Amino acid sequence: MTKIEIIPYIERWPEEFQEIAGAIRQSADGLAVRIDHIGSTSVPGLPAKNVIDVQVTVASLDSPEVIVKALSALGYLYLEHITQDHVPSGANASPEEWQKLFFRSSAGQRRANVHIRVAGKSNQRYAILFRDYLRANRLAADGYAEIKRQLARYHPDDEDAYYDIKDPVCDIIMAGAECWATVNDWQLGSFDA
Repeated sequence: MTKIEIIPYIERWPEEFQEIAGAIRQSADGLAVRIDHIGSTSVPGLPAKNVIDVQVTVASLDSPEVIVKALSALGYLYLEHITQDHVPSGANASPEEWQKLFFRSSAGQRRANVHIRVAGKSNQRYAILFRDYLRANRLAADGYAEIKRQLARYHPDDEDAYYDIKDPVCDIIMAGAECWATVNDWQLGSFDA
């Protein structure tokens, strides 16, 4: 496992996302409904782990072998044991709403995580709304950054502890994001790549 380190925002992260997304779009040959830059590296000015998170939205996960083949050809490692996202307290806990495929870059590649989620499912919406809310609310983004810095400080070698604490914090932020989405009539905008 790599040590967890939160670094200041790097201006080239959006360009690195575009390079990754372009290769995925070309390799996935029409499977991707949309490709979005998600996670902390997608929020301008937000400190983050130096890992680009990519969400590839697909129509279904009925043929995972096709997706695995396409991403494996690009050098991504399929982590079969990661089959769903954290389910927020009070959310629809139906497994179909949180199901995903997950890939990590291999050694020598630009560090990236690729999340394959289904269009219209709760986890697909969560990632994009979370990102958009942090882009719009500097106070929430700054608070989230401080939580991540402290988690990395106290749990630099314990990924389980890092996420066991970070996930519920994200759920609290999402409570604000849901109110913001309602007030602003937020909709899934156009995709990033």
